Amino acid sequence: MSLNVLICDDSSFARRQMARSIPKDWDVNLHYAENGEQALALIRQGTVDLTFLDLNMPVLDGYQTMEQIRAQDLPTMVIVVSGDVQAEARNRMKAMGALDFIAKPVDSEKLNELLVQFGIHAGGGGGREVDEQQPLTNLDAMDAYREMANVAMGQAGERLAQLLGEFINLPIPNVNLIESSELRMAIAEIQHKTYVSAVSQGFISAGINGEALVIFNETNFASLVKLLKYNNSGLSEQQEIEALMDVSNILIGACLNALADQLNVRFSQNHPIILGRHCDLDQLIKNSVSKWRQIVAIEIGYSIENHDINFDLLLLFPKDSMDVMFEKLVSLSEGA
Repeated sequence: MSLNVLICDDSSFARRQMARSIPKDWDVNLHYAENGEQALALIRQGTVDLTFLDLNMPVLDGYQTMEQIRAQDLPTMVIVVSGDVQAEARNRMKAMGALDFIAKPVDSEKLNELLVQFGIHAGGGGGREVDEQQPLTNLDAMDAYREMANVAMGQAGERLAQLLGEFINLPIPNVNLIESSELRMAIAEIQHKTYVSAVSQGFISAGINGEALVIFNETNFASLVKLLKYNNSGLSEQQEIEALMDVSNILIGACLNALADQLNVRFSQNHPIILGRHCDLDQLIKNSVSKWRQIVAIEIGYSIENHDINFDLLLLFPKDSMDVMFEKLVSLSEGA
């Protein structure tokens, strides 16, 4: 008897990856939802046996969807599939009734082991062909970039959560293709105050290069220093600089490592540079990437739960680098 399986994820690229990871000898009928609201509508019909549920989605995210499934006692098993790999995210979802949690990008062997563990599938290796879906094209590129950033964001959030001992709120990454002349406007939209503090770091690999900016907005440095548990008492200029560098190193390093893993490349990184503390916008972008004609800007806005601490990670790539990344990502996803 076939099983009705629902894949709920706002990314078409992620839905495709998930479908391809399902064991090829598993008799299932696949259904798809782009957010929790669509998923709940299908689940309420009583025909969804198992739901693979993403966490970061518009309309209704994974947490809100799981709350409704539990509150309404809806008849579906749930396995969370997410780029947010924080231990607290896993604990919260399992406490609400999820069977387990698997990290993106999905490893088909680990998925198979999990299905066998819960008696959902008898076992059998290898992912399946997803014949009913059209091959990926450049029309899907922005969605693929967003999903790639989502995984990288989650890895960085988990590292930061370990460092600070706090839960990190993760957004849906914002990805835009802009002209280099529009960079000022893009950063201005991130900026919530006249003055910001920022750290910049360049990186490069074969055919790929970019610039990472960590921009601290409305950040309570006293709270950040306290969370970092520095030995010295009081808030000094040196401690602010150390806080800027420590958080930036975590975010940039973890994001680039996660991107490198997804693309099967290795990035070389320049030394990080403090662009300014409490600097204005002109200072921030004075020596930026204006030499690039078109830029893919990936913005990730982090915040620390229950603290007045906010910062943005802005990954900037020239368009030709993103074209190389897209080709690598699709090739690896298709198993080529």
